[in-house]
Amino acid sequence: MLYKRFPWLTLLLAAVLLSIGCSEAAGPNLTPEEALTKAQAGEITLIDIRTPGEWRQTGVASLAKRVDMADPKGPSAFLTKLLEEMGGDKSAPIALICRTGNRSTYLQEQLQSIGFTDVYNVPEGMAGSKSGPGWIRRGLPIESCSNC
Repeated sequence: MLYKRFPWLTLLLAAVLLSIGCSEAAGPNLTPEEALTKAQAGEITLIDIRTPGEWRQTGVASLAKRVDMADPKGPSAFLTKLLEEMGGDKSAPIALICRTGNRSTYLQEQLQSIGFTDVYNVPEGMAGSKSGPGWIRRGLPIESCSNC
């Protein structure tokens, strides 16, 4: 379980969720279909921030780059990998997707607070949420990730 491997992440997420309560995301949202269309057109880089175990379990959204938000080497390693996927450009448009939109909402806000300027969120996530059925139930393309 994620919280057993990364107890600091659980505490951090709990603190942030308590501080933001039920507020909506700080930035723009995309439906899964919009995210796919923009990724196919080269307008955004889609980033799946889930863990390797989650990628293996469900597969990864087509065209998504895998950057584990809970990188075992810590937040700076995650940020380094994210910037690599963005060509080092904090203004490059990205869309974040996770399982149900909670982590991507949190991360969208955090990235904006440190100078990322074009961060979209896919609040339905892969599995669906109160925002909608999600990538998988919408039948959008998924790539297997058995070697993650």
